[in-house]
Formats: sequence, C-alpha cells, structure tokens
Amino acid sequence: MLDPAFVRDRLDEVKHGLRSRGLDPDAELKAFLEADAERRALIPEAENLKREQNAASEDVARAKREGRDVSDIFAANKARGQRIKELEKRVAEIDEARTRALVNIPNLPHASVPAGTSAADNVEVRRSGEPRAMDFEPKPHWEIGAALGILDFERAARMSGARFSVLMGAGARLARALIDFMLDLHTREHGYTEIEPPFLVNTAALTGTGNLPKFEQDLFKIAGDWNLFLIPTAEVPLTNLHRGEILDGRLLPLRYTAYTPCFRSEAGSYGADVRGLIRQHQFDKVELVKFTHPETSHDELESLTRNAETILQRLGLPYRTMLLCTGDMGFASAKTYDIEVWLPSQKAYREISSCSNTEAFQARRASIRFRAEGTGKAEFVHTLNGSGLAVGRTLIAILENYQQADGTVTVPEALRPYMGGLEVIAPA
Repeated sequence: MLDPAFVRDRLDEVKHGLRSRGLDPDAELKAFLEADAERRALIPEAENLKREQNAASEDVARAKREGRDVSDIFAANKARGQRIKELEKRVAEIDEARTRALVNIPNLPHASVPAGTSAADNVEVRRSGEPRAMDFEPKPHWEIGAALGILDFERAARMSGARFSVLMGAGARLARALIDFMLDLHTREHGYTEIEPPFLVNTAALTGTGNLPKFEQDLFKIAGDWNLFLIPTAEVPLTNLHRGEILDGRLLPLRYTAYTPCFRSEAGSYGADVRGLIRQHQFDKVELVKFTHPETSHDELESLTRNAETILQRLGLPYRTMLLCTGDMGFASAKTYDIEVWLPSQKAYREISSCSNTEAFQARRASIRFRAEGTGKAEFVHTLNGSGLAVGRTLIAILENYQQADGTVTVPEALRPYMGGLEVIAPA
C-alpha cells in the first residue's frame, strides 16, 4: 500500500508512476482523493470544536465561582460534544474508505525500471549457458513424461479435473530431489532459514501481500464459515511471519526459504500453457523472502535473483534474466527480474522465477516495521520475494533439455545424490 501522505503531497509523481504502468491515474486515484479531501476538511473542524470544548470547561468553572447561571454553557457544550462525535464517526468512515481505495492501487515502479507496455519491452540483463544442439526433433515434456511412465494427466483429470497432474516413480522422485536440492543450496550456501509455514492463510495475510482484495478470483477459498484460502505461493505466509511486528534493525536482512504446494485458479490463462505442467492449479515451489533495510533493498534484490539463478547454473540449464518493464510488473512490485529457462520443444525461454522488491508496499499493508539500532523511531522494512525455483517448471526444463534420442532422460549430476545415484530415467 502506498503512503497516503506521499500520494497527497507528491501527486504528480504518483500519477506518472501509475501512467507508466499503463493505468489511468485519475480513475485509480479518484476514490482516495475524494475521501482524503473530505477528511482534510473535517479534521480542522473537529479540532477547533475540541479546543472550544476545553475552553468552555474553564468558562463553567469561572461562572460557578461568580454565581452565574451555567445552563446556556452546558447546552452549548452538549451540542458541541454531539457534533464532535458525529465528526469523529464520519472521519473513521472516511479512513476506512480511504484505506479501501489505497489497497486497490498498485505499487509505483522504481526509477531503474524501464518504461514499457508489455513483455516485448522487457530488457535482457544477462544469460547463461547455450541451448544444446540436438540431432533429433525435441519432444515436449508431456510426451517425454508419458513415454517414460512418470507423468499422467488423464488419471489426474479423473480425480480433480483439468490442470492437475500425477507424477509417478522417477518423476515423483525427481520432484522431491529438486525440492531437497533447492532447500539445501539456499540454506547451506545462501544463508536462508528454512520455514515450514501453514498452507492455509486468512484474509489479513493475503491483504498484507497484495493478493486481496483485488485478486480474489485467482485464489481458492475454503468453503463454509472458514476465513481461509489455499496459499498461491509461500510468499504469503513467509511475509506474514512478522505481520504487526517491530523488528530489530540490527538483525536485518532476514532471509527465509520454504517449500510449499501452491494453489491458483489461473483464471483467464489460455493458449499453449493449457497443456502440460506450465500452468497448473496445484504446483510445488521453493520460495525466497527477505526483510531488509530500505537503503539496501535493491542490492538485496540483486543477490536474491543471483541465488535463484544458482539453481539453474548447478543443473546446467540455459537461462536468461530479464528486467521487467513498468507495464509488465506485478501489482505489489517496485522492481522485478524474471528468470527464463530454455525449453527446446518451444524453442523459447519461459519464466521459471520472478524476483521482486516490493519496497515498503507490503510492509505498510501488513504493519511490519523495524528500529534501525534496536531502539528509536520505527519505520517500514522493505520486503522481497522470488521463486527459488518453481519445481514443476524446473522438472519440465530437465526433461526437455536432458532428453535423448532414445527417449531416455539424463539426470543432471547435481541431482544424482538426491536420486540415489540414478543417472538415467528410462521407461519402467
């Protein structure tokens, strides 16, 4: 959430940021500005009435000492007190309306983010590895997995419908190996603390990260009287670990990682991603989250992105890292890097991780602050998050990049200790 004082005092800058996202700033800000204007008109009136009320108390005492009739003063006090209550009630209503308006306004892009309207305007910042030359036509992962007997969409559809999958045998073991490999790397080498969070969270948690109220259609809500949703990503519970807290700034940055299943409705997605594992309603992911000092958060974004890239480097998978333009960033992000892995069947790079700095946007919504030296004035932390990595998409990349002409798949060396020494996945 944006700072209301910042929006009011630097309105032109806010409008420019929203316009760079491809939004109509007047429409986005209309409800907030109307509520804020009414609030600013009412606050001085309420404060003046309170000052008059305090002065009237002294008049009553003086009149009583002088033996004068105080009934008129009491009547005026009563009317004034009623008006003060009315104003306070209205200000509270306006504050709620102002907050409702603010939570639907996206974050502003950082100055280093390139202007643009779509993915075509994203900027490549680096790439690693060269796509492997294959002397045969590469197959898509769903054909490879079916032929190996490790991936089944039909049985999943009978249980759960479209966009679910069953991993079997070496496929299930490969997914588990990837999870363990990622967690080991991030905890042992990158300094993250592993967390096992709840997979169900409440409305407040999702509001804190920016998923609610604007994107409820993307979530799965528990039926009945439960105020709970299935998590769309571990970013939600990890960020909310410190909701409502004031952190000791001397301990920052805090680094957390977690493996969780993720659940998304994928409302509105279509096209080539409907088939296979790219866009599933349920998928596995290892997430990275940081709480940092504002002054160092963009340096921490660079290191978080490098942490995610390390997984692909160790697996020998070609990838490129893209800096997203203003029109392609997520709602809560001030700056985002997408890491895209090479998929031979598509002859294209596809997103496998998104690493973002939300600055104080989530922290303000979730009331997460810090004191720089452990004492003194509290200010909002900056929160960062990124996939480290999406397990299903990494599995896709391995099947496609390590496929062989005879239909087998070579297991990357880094994963073999996690696969019991298995070097090749072959049909059972």
